[in-house]
Amino acid sequence: MRRTALCACLLGLCASLFGSLAQAREWLVVGTSFPQVYERNAAGDFTGLAPAVLRRLAAELGGELRFELYPWVRAQRMVELGQADILVGPYRTAEREARFAFAAEPFYQDRIVFYARRSQAASWNGDYASLRGKRVAVVRGWIYGSQFEAVRASLRPITVESVHNGLLMLEAGRIDLLASNQRNTQPHLRELRLQERVGEVGPLIDVQRGYFAFPKGSAHAELRRRFDHAFARLVESVQLARLAEPLGVSVP
Repeated sequence: MRRTALCACLLGLCASLFGSLAQAREWLVVGTSFPQVYERNAAGDFTGLAPAVLRRLAAELGGELRFELYPWVRAQRMVELGQADILVGPYRTAEREARFAFAAEPFYQDRIVFYARRSQAASWNGDYASLRGKRVAVVRGWIYGSQFEAVRASLRPITVESVHNGLLMLEAGRIDLLASNQRNTQPHLRELRLQERVGEVGPLIDVQRGYFAFPKGSAHAELRRRFDHAFARLVESVQLARLAEPLGVSVP
């Protein structure tokens, strides 16, 4: 009887151990290249605030992390369909809330502005009526804040595939204004050596906050819960601000 009880106890311990191991799995993190937030360097390593935060939280997330880059629209679709576990950096909107489950708190924020050729007499005073007749470009899949989105259809914006392409079109005179954010745009301006020819105009379009987002299904409910608790502790301990400061990323 004692031997039977001992065997049963050992079997229970093994089942518990292997059950815990089975629960640990690889979390697929997807996004597009966001300077200082989510990037891959020449050595193939993922850098930026998002990988730094997720690596800090990895033990509490209960699994290994695998990072991948995709076009922005595809990365969003993968998370929406449950083909990936974590989406890096989306701004929060009602439309996106219907598609993803957002983390409770944002992890960075962006200043959204218009860019124009410095030689151009383009003006922007905060009144969208002043843009009537202007060739305004937006980046595919991007959101620019509630006021901009309310008038987007009337602006009939030109869609560009990336900030890089938009800046080239702006320099070539194919568009009058490019709506973008400072964090994404400044590295491309330096790379293309356009600082003397292209710059910001007028007041801010908006300030947008970026989040981690997850599939909405119940299969990810536990990940979301544990993530929110761990992230709250990261913020309270000022570790988020410390990770963001050397990267030049603004946090809420």
